[in-house]
Amino acid sequence: MEGRLISVKKFFAVLLTLAMVLSLAACGGKDSGSSGDSGSTGGDTQQQEPASTPSEDGGSSSPDMKVAMITDYGDITDQSFNQTTYEACKAWCEANGVEFNYFKPAGDSTAERVAMVEKAADEDYNVIVMPGFAFAETISQTADTYPEISFIALDVAEGDVGTIPSNTYCAVYKEELCGYMAGVAAVKLGYKHLGFLGGMAVPAVQRFGYGFVQGADAAAGELGADVTLEYVYGNQFNGDADITAYMDNWYQNLGVECVFASGGGIFSSAGEAAVKVPGTKVIGVDVDQSFTIDAAYGDGLTLTSAMKGLGATVNHMLDEVAAGNFGNYGGKAEALGLVSGDDPTANYVLLPMETTQWGDGFSQDDYKALVKDMFDGKVTVSDDITAMPEVANITVNEYGNIK
Repeated sequence: MEGRLISVKKFFAVLLTLAMVLSLAACGGKDSGSSGDSGSTGGDTQQQEPASTPSEDGGSSSPDMKVAMITDYGDITDQSFNQTTYEACKAWCEANGVEFNYFKPAGDSTAERVAMVEKAADEDYNVIVMPGFAFAETISQTADTYPEISFIALDVAEGDVGTIPSNTYCAVYKEELCGYMAGVAAVKLGYKHLGFLGGMAVPAVQRFGYGFVQGADAAAGELGADVTLEYVYGNQFNGDADITAYMDNWYQNLGVECVFASGGGIFSSAGEAAVKVPGTKVIGVDVDQSFTIDAAYGDGLTLTSAMKGLGATVNHMLDEVAAGNFGNYGGKAEALGLVSGDDPTANYVLLPMETTQWGDGFSQDDYKALVKDMFDGKVTVSDDITAMPEVANITVNEYGNIK
């Protein structure tokens, strides 16, 4: 009897031990419901879990590379700089099995952007992508503090930062080139009364605008056309009732036929005004904005878009970081423009091949020929933004700032 009691006790002891082991194993497992909140006030986030890679002991481990993107004053649905950069980062990380997250500052200030860099660093992200000139001061305040992080800054110039830290790469774009392409396209497609609506008079926007003026002037000279170009800045990067009223006057009273809206969401005011006057057009900026403008205001409203190769820059730089080559780029700023005279889609500044409203006056073949001439140096475009370009064939009316 005593022997039976001892056996029963041993049996329950074994069961208790097994239960404890299973309990510990369950507690040590990964919580599949966690998401890694980014943004100091619980803002939008998107985290991509890394793929596992084999380790020496036959188990698995995550890659060392962790990529974060921080938005500037916009968000990842802006159909412009932030969204394009976010989508490129996310797609690259998904394709390469790298963990990714984006961080949205609680407000539009350097302090809030710095706070997001600090949060990303605390969460062990070691590659941070930052789109927009607004990050210049953020870089100055954080790059030296986090030497282990590789910073990739899009549209941030060396002059904005000063001395570029060795762990920072800055890419700017030759906006004057795609602005020029858009100006040529507009005039050759038959629009003789043009407008340029810039966001703020910052270098990138000015290069777009001055390139547009040069392109329109060159095309007008080639055609012998009488072209007028109205030129103004909204002094902000979004449309509103005041700017829409200004555009209403351009389209309805001055007879403007096509406006190049260069400045983030300021296209909304140009679109709202253009749709009221049949036959008029809008030119988008930074990305192919036809999908946004046409969806909001009417099919066929977008003539073309003067685009930057943001996605191409992201893909190239993340490839280089993954290959261990970031040291070749750190501490430098590059002005990205034309890299091919034969394939316009390979360039960092371009017009969209699929959605530009090509015509007899300016076809895809004409565009390809223009790009080749620009690449070969037969057509030159000034990047000087100290003053409005001199023109010989068009009339330019400058109005300063609307607000």
